[in-house]
Amino acid sequence: MKINSVLELGNLIKQRRHELNITQADAAEICNVGKRFFSELENGKETIQFDKALYVAKMMGIDLFAENRK
Repeated sequence: MKINSVLELGNLIKQRRHELNITQADAAEICNVGKRFFSELENGKETIQFDKALYVAKMMGIDLFAENRK
């Protein structure tokens, strides 16, 4: 899946959280981030901390890749 925005990343994380059948509060605790941060990430806040967003994705079992366009 190609991610073009923070909102798309947030939706992917939200989808994964639903697959795991856990609440935002539980996911935030598992990822060791605040519930507010987790909510803002899922809702696509554009000023989200990128390093924390990458960490949350990793903790939720999502691998992100980057590649050069052809």
